[in-house]
Amino acid sequence: MAQLWLTLMAFNPTMANDPGSSSQLRHLSRYMVRHLGMLNAAFGDLPLSPVQAHALFEIGNQPQTIKELACKLSIDKSNASRAIKHLVDKNLAQSQMHPRDNRCLVVQLTPAGKKLLAKLDSQQNQLFQEILAQLTPEQIQQIEQALMQYNQAIHKAKQQSGYLIREATAADDAAIAQVIRAVSAEYGLTADKGYSVADPTLDCLSQIYSQPGAKYWVIEHEGQVVGGAGIAPLANNAGICELQKMYFMPEIRGKGLAKRLALQALEFAREAGYQSCYLETTALLKEALKLYEHLGFNYLSAPLGNTGHDACEIPMLLPLHAELNE
Repeated sequence: MAQLWLTLMAFNPTMANDPGSSSQLRHLSRYMVRHLGMLNAAFGDLPLSPVQAHALFEIGNQPQTIKELACKLSIDKSNASRAIKHLVDKNLAQSQMHPRDNRCLVVQLTPAGKKLLAKLDSQQNQLFQEILAQLTPEQIQQIEQALMQYNQAIHKAKQQSGYLIREATAADDAAIAQVIRAVSAEYGLTADKGYSVADPTLDCLSQIYSQPGAKYWVIEHEGQVVGGAGIAPLANNAGICELQKMYFMPEIRGKGLAKRLALQALEFAREAGYQSCYLETTALLKEALKLYEHLGFNYLSAPLGNTGHDACEIPMLLPLHAELNE
């Protein structure tokens, strides 16, 4: 068990691009589920299944509706309903009409349920004390941070269900050009101010990114192109590429897709042999600046080369073999 946790603490978001690391992480996740007893009929030595035990924890924290409990446990409503029925049948929980909605019930623990929850808490505390006794305080902190990142990645992956990131084709040229123009207009990045929306190549990006060492990706949702980003060599700067034309429609923001696409682009850049990745942006794009800082981009005192984007006053550079920020 200690080896599992020690290996998990080394988790890095870039593992998602490495099939070998992905397989190892899947194996470790299965190992953890098995050895924490999640596959057993009973939860420890108590008369509860794992689902019932988790339901007991959540109801103990706060009374829940079936819908709320299903969401908390990431299970379907029928499974949550069965778990509640078992708890009610065992006199561990009771249901009553919702005070603000008589169409649904709220479930809360009975005195017997609270007593069993106390035993469950004690049992779990003992289990994890025995596990953590194998580790130093520093290792425990590292594991907590890694598992928080892992949990956040799981949450983001669920949010991104139905979205496809793929290499752009000529059939996408008009759609991604429209996305870039729409987002630029939203932030006031107009062509007359020297932003990339003025590029004459905007309507034929698939051709521009067909050169060696370049690639453009689009995000597709329900058959519609809703975002994109590209990598291309930075002219007259050997070993340096540029992260370019990264735009996302409002409806897909906040789902982690920008970070996911940026990580995919940066991995392509590493595999293509680039040593650094350059970009130019503006203070008007506050969300983008936060992402670039999180990815490890450093601010430069002056731009590199001559990209023609005079209005983008913030140049940044990322060494491609440096570690990502937490």
